[in-house]
Amino acid sequence: MKNARNNELSDRRSAAAEAKAALLNAYRDAKDKAEPTRQAKQAERQAVAAAREERRAERERVKREELEQAKAAEAERQAAAEAAARADADAREAADKDRIARVIADEAARKAARDLRYANRKARKS
Repeated sequence: MKNARNNELSDRRSAAAEAKAALLNAYRDAKDKAEPTRQAKQAERQAVAAAREERRAERERVKREELEQAKAAEAERQAAAEAAARADADAREAADKDRIARVIADEAARKAARDLRYANRKARKS
């Protein structure tokens, strides 16, 4: 019989204490049996976390390298554009100087021709 009618308070208390002790012992036994499995799972989780961290670090490193390459390429393009602009400005300046030199030379030639005509006219009159 599971529940006898003549249980006294002390019998019920001792039965409850024994039940609690049995449950606690069962919990401790289950915990001890599961300890190797728990440790293996914990080690596996740590390995997975470490691998995840390594992958994240690798992604960040690759992203940093790509950013640095993009910056270098942009700086290179900027330098090439500045060099092209500088070369264009130098070419324009050289063309302007050449045009000015030709104008001065043409004016000097015209002046020399005019002076020659004037000298010839003077020579014919005298």
